[in-house]
Amino acid sequence: MPHQAEGRRTQQRGMSAVTMSGEQPRPSVRDVAKAAGVSVGTVSHVLNHPERVSEETRQRVHDAVTSLGFVRSASARQLRQGTSTTVGVIILDFTNPFFMEAAQGIDQRLQRDGCIMTIASSNGEPRRQLELLRIYESMQARGIILTPCGTQSPAVVEELDRVIHKLKVPVVLFDHPAIITGIPTVDVDDVTGQSHAINHLLELGHRRIGFINGPFSVRQAVDRWDGACHAVRAYGLDPEDVLTLQTASAFTAAAGAEAAQVLLDTSSDTNDSPVTAFACANDVLAIGAMRVLRARNIPIPQGMAITGYDDIQVAAELITPLTSVRQPMRKMGWHAADNLLAAAQNPDTPYTELFQPELSIRESTAGHC
Repeated sequence: MPHQAEGRRTQQRGMSAVTMSGEQPRPSVRDVAKAAGVSVGTVSHVLNHPERVSEETRQRVHDAVTSLGFVRSASARQLRQGTSTTVGVIILDFTNPFFMEAAQGIDQRLQRDGCIMTIASSNGEPRRQLELLRIYESMQARGIILTPCGTQSPAVVEELDRVIHKLKVPVVLFDHPAIITGIPTVDVDDVTGQSHAINHLLELGHRRIGFINGPFSVRQAVDRWDGACHAVRAYGLDPEDVLTLQTASAFTAAAGAEAAQVLLDTSSDTNDSPVTAFACANDVLAIGAMRVLRARNIPIPQGMAITGYDDIQVAAELITPLTSVRQPMRKMGWHAADNLLAAAQNPDTPYTELFQPELSIRESTAGHC
């Protein structure tokens, strides 16, 4: 009787496991071995060291894997090999197309080493940034690619430095200059990039340029404004005479539209010469500004020339294709991932790469008469 009762309990447990989940248990390596008519060790060799197994046996195991729908456990493989296949990526903003294109480059490089990225956004919040770093460490990620935020504050940089050097995983800074000793960085020269755009407008004859920037809490906003001022000075002019700064609340189209409205209203209300061109600190701001110009029946470029920054994919497809500073986004992402994997192998060798942007000239700019 005890054996019968135990048998009933076992049966009940098995039935409840199926009915509660509504699914059959996931197939295991033992199930694959049984279906292929080989040992568990042979299945392991096929999955991890296929060169040790004959072609005929490999095919039988692969057929069994396919028919059963077997999926390898990444966590189990990580425990066996002692390395993770996951790389954490922390960006500033999911809505910014720049980061999505850079993520493609990161993913392409990680695929070559059998790794996969998991991506999160700090939303420009330093506390969230630190929280994500600790989360990825707790996940035992192979490494972390980070676009830092809040680095205009020395206190934020000091805290970020402290946290990163305590992490047990390598970190690469992306789209940011080297601010932490010994940490690899992949960056682009934003000062030079914005100088290209302003110089282009100056050569076309524009002498009153409205500069639509993002918040100065973002490092790129600081560098691009510096680049604009540098270009004007290099042209032998005074930035205060040429540039009218309008700082948007965010790097979004809505914020760009609002900034454009302010510039247009201010320009029409003063006795100064009106603004004849907008230089925008990213393409998304420019798209918002272009919407306002169309709503006010101001033709582009005849009534207002406009430049962007990043040269996102849609920039060339707009009704009036946008002149924009081209950043090699995918290439930067690829190199960030490559440097991270290298740092995981040799953490004592920091890599720093600075990419040079180029100006893509399109129909949104023209000479000023």
